[in-house]
Amino acid sequence: MIVVPGSINLDLIARVERLPAPGETVRGPSFAAAPGGKGANQALAARRAGAQVAMVGAVGADSQAGEALALLKEDGVDLSRVKSIEAVSTGVALIMVDDAKGENIIAVVAGANGEITPADVTAAPFGSGDAVLLQMEIPAETVAAALAHAREAGSLSILNIAPYTEDVPRLAGTADIIVANETEFHALAAAMNLAGAGLSARMDAFAKKTGRALVVTLGAAGAMAVTPDGEYRAAAPKIEPVDTVGAGDTFCGYLAAALAEGMAWPQALDLAVRAGAAACLKRGAQPAIPVRSEV
Repeated sequence: MIVVPGSINLDLIARVERLPAPGETVRGPSFAAAPGGKGANQALAARRAGAQVAMVGAVGADSQAGEALALLKEDGVDLSRVKSIEAVSTGVALIMVDDAKGENIIAVVAGANGEITPADVTAAPFGSGDAVLLQMEIPAETVAAALAHAREAGSLSILNIAPYTEDVPRLAGTADIIVANETEFHALAAAMNLAGAGLSARMDAFAKKTGRALVVTLGAAGAMAVTPDGEYRAAAPKIEPVDTVGAGDTFCGYLAAALAEGMAWPQALDLAVRAGAAACLKRGAQPAIPVRSEV
């Protein structure tokens, strides 16, 4: 089982001619609403990779909640620990996508995601064979409680340090596996005063200092991992991206599923990279997450 304490959003996606500069208005050819949130995206990716998945989260008692949960429910993610809260909104992400390049900018309103408490995660039945997959779109104290609960239960903990916050450095050393993009990792490396001028050297310094595994996604260059047992790389397939929204979350969900089923690091990394690339071939976050047969 993969347990995902995390965010649940409704994504409001505007495709625009190009991403605007501050104070600028640009035209856009289309708009769509779709389920999202880093937690929900990663839960759905793990489920579509073939894992049994349970979500721990919150939505508002509003019209957006049903739409935000629709694909998780349709794909069979256990939602029994997703609570509905009065007087707050379901989380919302406002996304603009460059229609020509597929690049995006995102603003997130936490809403009910900010009401997920340490008690919500400590009440969840983590097991010794489970993986716990976390991100930083829920309160930091809740992430910390989930990591401690996972450690006590003997579960594998995976922390995606996105979006990067000031709480990341104190949490990073308590997860079994950290997943970051290059920008996020260099911010963490600076905060931890890690030695080394290049990415590989800094990753090695992190693994030696913490004894934990680290995965850094590299976009079109794939991904690399440094663990106490070695260093691994996976190349990305060459694609023409339509939309990069949700690619990183797809990577995380697939990586968690692969490791939970006992796949070795080289194969797990390769599967996750190819899944992330496949997610770039369709529009949206959750609608673009591939099932395993497609990967």
